[in-house]
Amino acid sequence: MHIFKHANFDFLRWRWQAIGLSWVIILAGVFTIWTKGIPKGVEFAGGTVVIVQFDQPTSEQQVRATTAKSFPDSIIQAYGDPSLKQVMIRVPSVGAETGTALGSEAQKVEAALRAGGLPNFKQVGTEIVGPAVGQELTTKALLATGLSLIGILAYLAFRFQFSFGVGAVVATIHDLLITLAFLAFFRYDMTLNVIAAILTMTGFSTNDTIVIFDRIRENLRGMRRDSMDHVINASINQTLSRTIITSGTALLTALALFFFGGEVLHGFAFTMVVGIITGTYSSVFIAAAIVSFWRGTAPTRAAAHAPAAMASAMGSAPQQPQRKQKPQRKARAS
Repeated sequence: MHIFKHANFDFLRWRWQAIGLSWVIILAGVFTIWTKGIPKGVEFAGGTVVIVQFDQPTSEQQVRATTAKSFPDSIIQAYGDPSLKQVMIRVPSVGAETGTALGSEAQKVEAALRAGGLPNFKQVGTEIVGPAVGQELTTKALLATGLSLIGILAYLAFRFQFSFGVGAVVATIHDLLITLAFLAFFRYDMTLNVIAAILTMTGFSTNDTIVIFDRIRENLRGMRRDSMDHVINASINQTLSRTIITSGTALLTALALFFFGGEVLHGFAFTMVVGIITGTYSSVFIAAAIVSFWRGTAPTRAAAHAPAAMASAMGSAPQQPQRKQKPQRKARAS
């Protein structure tokens, strides 16, 4: 299926503008993370999360006023569908990490709610993570992300060329920084679901980049006399329909999860939406631009040694080699 039959867009013309826009978002994200940080989910920060369901509508302010004395640092949020009248209470402390005392903080939260004179409620969910477990999960998440970047660089450097591997890794790091910036802007918690979305987005973006790089490698054989910029632009245009169809389908799925997936999948879906958009953007503008900067705009190395190019430089047309003629046999005397 072809959306553009004869696409001929000059994508590399806008590479500096695209790089500048990326730097603006990344620097704004770094400033936001430096000043406010990224909220950590209970998996990484440690703590106790209690989800309660009230019989009557109860505002977050009422719940916060009830728990403020016992848990001044608690986080109160509406949870799930508003018609369910559920509220999530998250406290940063936990009980003892061994034995039956592990759930003592959840019991204290429930006791504080009952003592505050709130409408009848029932506890529908509890999540408890100790500080040691949170630190271990943080270490493993960073290790998984770092190993994935190393694997991408090694694979592309082996299958293509080193410049292609560098372009893909730079684009992947770009996607990670942009995604973290938007998570900081919109104050989404860094949870295991978000980490899973980041790794999924990394694979999706790398796959899109490999498709473009594979077309560039094919075109380098048949367009040896063209500049590298022309080859890259032609390759991006040839894969443009595939990129739009694949990314558009994945984006629609992520948007459906974001709007209809519920509170649990909200952070995952938001990360996927941002990741798909920035991954497609980086494959076209960032990864290709890195290869263009690395290889330069001159014709490929094969073209420099092509006979046609040498003959053109000398001002004469290439001559066809003459075949050696076999000596003719003498006719037999009759």
